[in-house]
Amino acid sequence: MAKDIRIDEIFRTVSSLPPGELAAFLAVAEHGGFRAAARTLDQSASALSHAVAGLERRLKVKLLHRSTRNVSLTESGRRFVARLVPAISEIGSAVEELTDLNAVPAGLLRINCDANAAEQVLVPLLTKFMETQPAMRFEIVSETRLVDIAEGGFDCGIRLTELVPDDMVAIPIGPDQQHIVVASPGYLDKAPKLLQPSDIALHRCVQLRMSGGSLYRWEFQKRGEAFAIETSGNLVVDHSRLLLAAAHEGYGLAYVTRWMACESLRNGSLRQVLQDWTPPYPGLCLYYPRHRHLSAGMRAFLAFLRDAH
Repeated sequence: MAKDIRIDEIFRTVSSLPPGELAAFLAVAEHGGFRAAARTLDQSASALSHAVAGLERRLKVKLLHRSTRNVSLTESGRRFVARLVPAISEIGSAVEELTDLNAVPAGLLRINCDANAAEQVLVPLLTKFMETQPAMRFEIVSETRLVDIAEGGFDCGIRLTELVPDDMVAIPIGPDQQHIVVASPGYLDKAPKLLQPSDIALHRCVQLRMSGGSLYRWEFQKRGEAFAIETSGNLVVDHSRLLLAAAHEGYGLAYVTRWMACESLRNGSLRQVLQDWTPPYPGLCLYYPRHRHLSAGMRAFLAFLRDAH
């Protein structure tokens, strides 16, 4: 234990303050008056007033301004609340974590992610995890747009590393990603040669409409030079698997993930072009709010992901 933490001194300080008086003061401070706090705590306003007065006598400081119409915090009261709330919150978290230590991982975890990410990485991981933790349940909500997982009621999200907000805890899962340009052999045999990204202007391209309404721009990189280009074509789709289908039919070029096109590349129904211009990039991360209390089930799932990666 750190030398600057004196448990005996802390105990003497805390034990001199009855918990009921502290709870009464915090309730009055939160609700702005004795009557509102009394309704919340199911006590009488006079009992709360008596408790707060007792706390003020013990501390020898005035915490509340009282009048016939309202109650407000003094400067000392505001400072006391500012220090008490995080301290009590930490105590609550410590009790919850201690309780969870011996808890069996169970319950529901809701995960928000892109549909392709769920198919490629998440579902295979979940099925393995649930074999070892049969009491765990999962709900996957797949959507392209990046959502506020806390506001949406999700335990965590899965997105590309570059899209994860800075204030989140991020855990890499799965391999690096790679977007590539593909087309059918029949199309490439008849189309102009492709030696560099600027040659794409001479080709038909299957375009992807994003959920926000914009068309997806194709990104390229070589020798430290990175840029994105706009493509042209008469076919626009709203799902990446339709890109692959159109490429198979010989319409033109498609910009897809290597994972999605791997079987087509293997059997020769599609060929990759501009290989030197589409290097891999950091893959998917599972992320969650930094200060969120983690359930036993969530902790077990995170430990499984770290071991799997």
